[in-house]
Amino acid sequence: MKKVINITVVVVIVFLLLTGCNKIEEVNNEIPVVNKVYNKAEETNNIIDKKDSKDDNNSEDPFEKIDLSKKPNEAGQIMILMYHNIGNEESEWVRTVENFKKDLKVLYEKGYRPISLKDFVNNNIDVEAGYTPIVITFDDGNKNNFNIIVKDGKKIIDPNCAVSIYEEFHKQHPDFPLKATFFIFGKNPFRQKEFVEYKLKYLIEKGLDIGNHTIAHNNLTKLDSSSIQKVIGENIEFLSSILKDYEVNMLALPYGSRPKNKENEIYLRKGEYNGINYNNIAILNVGWKPSYSPIDKRFNPYSIPRVRASEINVDNVGLYDWLEYFDKYPQKRFISDGNPDVVTVPKKFEDIVDKNKLNGKLLYIYEEKE
Repeated sequence: MKKVINITVVVVIVFLLLTGCNKIEEVNNEIPVVNKVYNKAEETNNIIDKKDSKDDNNSEDPFEKIDLSKKPNEAGQIMILMYHNIGNEESEWVRTVENFKKDLKVLYEKGYRPISLKDFVNNNIDVEAGYTPIVITFDDGNKNNFNIIVKDGKKIIDPNCAVSIYEEFHKQHPDFPLKATFFIFGKNPFRQKEFVEYKLKYLIEKGLDIGNHTIAHNNLTKLDSSSIQKVIGENIEFLSSILKDYEVNMLALPYGSRPKNKENEIYLRKGEYNGINYNNIAILNVGWKPSYSPIDKRFNPYSIPRVRASEINVDNVGLYDWLEYFDKYPQKRFISDGNPDVVTVPKKFEDIVDKNKLNGKLLYIYEEKE
């Protein structure tokens, strides 16, 4: 009788162990592929082995479609282009109509594609595989950026202003997105007071962005804390009176100026004026070089450099200087993997990646083939 009982107990224990193991397997199978892959990346020093990246139910490998022959490098540098005027005579701060058109054509042909500044800062980069994101910005809100001509009682956008040229290029090349930020100041942006509201709303409806350039293009060097908040907040107050549901949260520094008193730099980022609170997600300098990738340890959203969109430049830091540089050193350039949910980086750049800046995306480190 005792033998029967012992055998029964053994059978029950074995049964429980077996069913318990099945339960564990079921739980493991419920873990999303993303988490399993991310954990695998952690376990293997962030080098993801494709054969182990699928879960037990043969779910799709998120890295399967990444074409490594395109040499993706999402830790590479990105140009934030800085334009001011579109005019008749070329200078350091003016591009002629013909030259602005040439810029767009050259960028397109060399594989650069615009993204919004907000997406750049937040690491929400969605660009076709093998291509490089750029960010286009315009400072000051000059009339030649967005000019309205009234003809036969109808509003027509001047075909020689920046907005029209850019829109026309986008129509001809739909894979060159209509993305840019216009940093404007004062209560008459784009210098046609009767069309201020129309222009601001038009830009937002087109998916373009409005940024802050202070209320009067103020030099911030010697301003105290309350004055800094006033010149930033007053401009937001005006813009918000027209763009009710739009948040102005990016600042381009006039003259590239920063407070001499370093303790006041915090008010470039956030502050309060007349009941209006602001919290800038990006602060842009006057340009001279490309920016680090938003996942780079050195990237600082509150001090973003820009590239001057010009050819007349004694310092050799204009757009075409940097285009030549990236042609010569393509490994320095951000190259998209085509998957906005994955950040793909060659192993030799692994050390510069800040995992806290991934914004929920997977990190894929791979060995480049010689």
